[in-house]
Amino acid sequence: MTPPPTAPPGSYLDPGAGGRQLDSDGTRISASYIDGALTWTEHRTRQPAGPPASEPSWQGQQVSFKPKRPIKRPLARLVGTHPGQLEALMFVVVMVIGSSVLGLVQYLHRPMHENTVPVGVTPNAVAVDPGTNTIYVTNNLPETVSVIDGSTHMVAATVPVGHHPDGVAVDPGTHTVYVANSDSHSVSVIDGATNTVTATVPVGNTPFGVAVDPGTHTVYVVNYGFPSVSVIDGSTNTVIAILPVGKGPFGVAVDPDSHAVYVTSSGDHTVTVIDGLTHSVTATVPLYNTAGGVAVDPGTHTVYVANYGHPTVSVIDGSTHTVIASVPVGNNPFGVAVDPDTHTAYVSNFADSTVSVIDGSTDTVTSTLPVGNNPDAVAVNPDTHTIYVTNYAEHSVSVIKAPSGIH
Repeated sequence: MTPPPTAPPGSYLDPGAGGRQLDSDGTRISASYIDGALTWTEHRTRQPAGPPASEPSWQGQQVSFKPKRPIKRPLARLVGTHPGQLEALMFVVVMVIGSSVLGLVQYLHRPMHENTVPVGVTPNAVAVDPGTNTIYVTNNLPETVSVIDGSTHMVAATVPVGHHPDGVAVDPGTHTVYVANSDSHSVSVIDGATNTVTATVPVGNTPFGVAVDPGTHTVYVVNYGFPSVSVIDGSTNTVIAILPVGKGPFGVAVDPDSHAVYVTSSGDHTVTVIDGLTHSVTATVPLYNTAGGVAVDPGTHTVYVANYGHPTVSVIDGSTHTVIASVPVGNNPFGVAVDPDTHTAYVSNFADSTVSVIDGSTDTVTSTLPVGNNPDAVAVNPDTHTIYVTNYAEHSVSVIKAPSGIH
């Protein structure tokens, strides 16, 4: 019987097979009998300092090995299990890409926002003298008018006026500027050649809007605090008539060809039509919305009214005095101006800080332009096709040049 192998002092048994020991210094020792003599053979090997951990025993245990599943990509899994969802996902991706491309095309063809001119605090009203290419901006809190050179877009002068100026208009024939001062209940008359106030005309309570008939040199001032229109003779700077209109009159515009005057009333949501030759009210047009700014296209005798309480612009046929269209625009539309050569209307959206561009031939918005914070009023130079927008909260005027294809 073969005796069990024993390890010399300082060694331990190798559990891998009987008859092999590992010395503590990493020497493998093999035992064998040669000619009846026990012989020990050393084999050097790398070994950890301590004895190896015993191998686990699997006797009496039932072990099952599950094969690993192949990893599927999320898209491949969606193809295999939910093809309908994949189709919907691809549709959304195509729509997003298409919208992005369309938006890029519209952006590249937008009217160019050329410049921003810093003016006084809280600018509100704006008017243009196309003959001298001069822009006039009322600054409500500092109670001044900024005079901008249209060729350089720089402020050339600052003119002090009455308390809280809220409206401005220009007589292009005499280059005279009229400013409505709401808290002074007056109109400041500025000589455009010298940029000085030459007269102050008392009018009704809280005058807001002001407009000029260049053919008769007559000035129309709406008195918000007392629902009326003061009619000023521009040659004498005196009030020659006071006409009753709707509640809360706000904006005013003149058709120079027909001499019709249009007054918006925010209190009763109407537009009052005045015959400028007889100084009499000829019609009242209901709007059913809070009427704000107003402008006239003299070539088509079309009237555009910004409905501040509703994101629309009402389009009125000046020959029939009826609303013929309602154009969706941005939130809180406030001011409106018309380029008579291109029959394009520009509407400032106070809450959105944008300007909506309306094609007068189709009564549809063709583009929406970003401007400064809280755009208030809009004016157009018909000779240069440049649009000026007062940014009430940004104390600036945005200058927009219409693209060459639009005029």
